[in-house]
Formats: sequence, C-alpha cells, structure tokens
Amino acid sequence: MEWAATAATRRATVAALFEAEAGRVHALARRICGDRDADDLVQDTFLNAMRAIDQLKDPAHPRPWLYAIAHRACLRRRRRRAGEPQRLEAFDELVPQAEGTVPDLSALSGGPHGDRLRAESRELVERGIASLPEAFRVPLLLADIAELRLGEIAAILGIQEATVKTRVHRARLKLRSVLAKGLPQRSAREFTSSRSLCLDLLRARLDAFDRSVDFPYSSTELCDRCQSVFATLELAASMCGVFDRDAISPAVRERILAATKT
Repeated sequence: MEWAATAATRRATVAALFEAEAGRVHALARRICGDRDADDLVQDTFLNAMRAIDQLKDPAHPRPWLYAIAHRACLRRRRRRAGEPQRLEAFDELVPQAEGTVPDLSALSGGPHGDRLRAESRELVERGIASLPEAFRVPLLLADIAELRLGEIAAILGIQEATVKTRVHRARLKLRSVLAKGLPQRSAREFTSSRSLCLDLLRARLDAFDRSVDFPYSSTELCDRCQSVFATLELAASMCGVFDRDAISPAVRERILAATKT
C-alpha cells in the first residue's frame, strides 16, 4: 500500500510516535525552552506532525522528521535566557590536568548512600546542561535524549556534521567536568600515561559514543586519569539516558490522541 493511501495509516503513525517519543520531546523542550512551555511544545510538535504528515518521506524512520518539527517549534517559542553563557571552553580546557584527586565513584555501587549519590549526580548533570550555550546544548540533547545520529542532527540544525560532532564532544566534556567537580574525591594514583596519549584515547572514546559502540580498551589498560574521565563521561551519559521518561499531562495526551482519531 502506498504511504499516502489512507488517512488512517498516517494518523496511526502520529499516534504511535506520540506513545514512543512524547517523553523525549517533553524532556528536550524543558531543557531548551524551560518547564513552563514544555507541555505546549509537545502539543505543538505532534499537532504540527499531524498536519504535515504527508511530508514524511521515510515512514520507516520517522524520528528525525519528528525532531525537526520539535526543534522548529522550540525556535518559535524560545527566548534567550538571561545570563546564558556565550562561550564553551576549548577541548583541552575541559580535560583534567595532573590533579591530585579524581572523583570517587565507588559509592555508586549500591545502598542508600549510592542512591543519594546518583540523585546528586543527576542534579549535577542537569546543572551542567543548563550551563551550556544553546549552540552546544541543543546538539547534545538531540544526541543523548532524542538519540539521533550526528548526520541527522546536522540536517535538523542546518550545520555541518563535523560541527555537530565538535559541539557534542565539548558539551559531553562540560557535563563530565561539572559532574566530576561535584562528586566526592579520592587521591589520584600516579598517572602512567602521557597527556597526549590520554587525549588520543579520549577522542577515541568520544567517537565510540557517537557510533554507539563499545570502547575497545579495558580499564586495566588505562591510567587513573583516563579511567576517571571515562567513568564520569559514562555516568553523565547514563543520567541523560533517563530524561526520556518525562510525564505528559493528561490534558495534552487527550488532545493529541483525539486529533489522531478525527
């Protein structure tokens, strides 16, 4: 059957997208435009998707199309927040030097103290996201909340894929830095790798994040600095990974699902 053959098929597509993606769209909207506008942005996104459904060129992969609509809805409503930073530190500035301490993640393994530390870690990651300039925050959110590929993000934002990659990497390092500074510390063991090697390994680790593949080095092969940086990067990413669970208000849910049935 042709994609445009029936209105029922198109309505069902939007309804399925709402059930699968509404939490992520809400999480994205909150962190771009603020809590007050998030419900309205979810509604705008899915009602606009319903109106524009005939423009969906690849019904088998509708998520990039949906997030392009969400991004445009955010742009229409967004107001630059007072005091928003205009600059993010360079790559090298976001990588730790030979400090005497590193974050102590041992308490995260379990128990009440671990639960408290995980809650604090999530708050730190939220703070780190809020501290990002918008040009870095939006690509990161599209990568780590919407789970889009770099090329898909580049198409949504109208910038080069290499630019998206640079911005996402630096945003991830900023989140890691904010998280690391707020966690309990322990004494660092002797750094056995040169800084240049650590930087090369870090770039490889970030590339693995981009491709959603395993990193081919075990922790025993890494110096204490690299182990700490990678562990805090992974912790920050895991915190972002739960932001897709935002609840949608019953009134918004009812309006959107009703629109898919008319």
